[in-house]
Amino acid sequence: MANKIKKIYQFVRYGLVKRHVYAATSPLRVLPECAVIGTGKGGTTALHYYLGQHPCIGSSAYDELGFFNENYHLGINWYKSLFPTKFTRDKIIKKHGKFLTYDVTPQYLREPYVAKRMFQTFPKMKLIVLLRNPIDKSYSHHIMGKNSNTLNNNPEWEGIDNKQVSFEDIVNRDIELISKYEKKNGELNDNYFRNIITKTNLARGFYAQFLRKWFDVYDRKQFLILSSSELANSTQKTLNKIFNFLEIPEYDIPDTTKINTQKYEPMKKQTREILIQFFKKYNNELYELIDRKFDWDK
Repeated sequence: MANKIKKIYQFVRYGLVKRHVYAATSPLRVLPECAVIGTGKGGTTALHYYLGQHPCIGSSAYDELGFFNENYHLGINWYKSLFPTKFTRDKIIKKHGKFLTYDVTPQYLREPYVAKRMFQTFPKMKLIVLLRNPIDKSYSHHIMGKNSNTLNNNPEWEGIDNKQVSFEDIVNRDIELISKYEKKNGELNDNYFRNIITKTNLARGFYAQFLRKWFDVYDRKQFLILSSSELANSTQKTLNKIFNFLEIPEYDIPDTTKINTQKYEPMKKQTREILIQFFKKYNNELYELIDRKFDWDK
């Protein structure tokens, strides 16, 4: 009885109140065949925008839906409310022959428990991963934290003016924290992914650790792994690679405007050298795992 009341409450609060008619029509809506699962600060917002321009694709309501991590408790009907209707699907199929929709949530990659949740409902999901040079990703994440006054929401910096915490402070803190954990036990369990990864900038670039967990659940043939620089520098070519992976026709996207670009002071050369050395072993693990090497040693 209690569970039934809880479900009714969630439907009213998170469905009718927040999603309005979309939630009421959720039985008439479709679910995604594709998910962009990573990585944050790697071009996923731009990819969400580009994908929605393909005539065979119906866009989700917005990017970073976060259903399988932060919003899982809201239920599948809430999730369905974020996608196109079956009428839209049928209309597109009639006109273009194929249809699909997608979920873009870059946090999924670094939260491996998501893989098991997703597999229960979507065992045939196609998974796209955009990987950015972890050095640049870490720096970009730091800049975002300073601008939003969060600094990774770490209690260590609470009460301190953001301007007083440099990227070098963050790097030194992260390297020390990661080193202590690896020497102490090094076990890549749920506690590690929920805490060590979440509380550091640098560990969010340990891509091999994340992908191994996903590969334990999904067949590797269901993954398309790209670098964010490919999408940025060879946008249309990379998009056609994605369209082929999704088994829909190649298509010239009309608007490939860069999305969420930032301009900020370059990283100190000495700091970059430190990070090149720090990430070397983690990057080599990735290259061996996916049998591909990125130009990240500079």
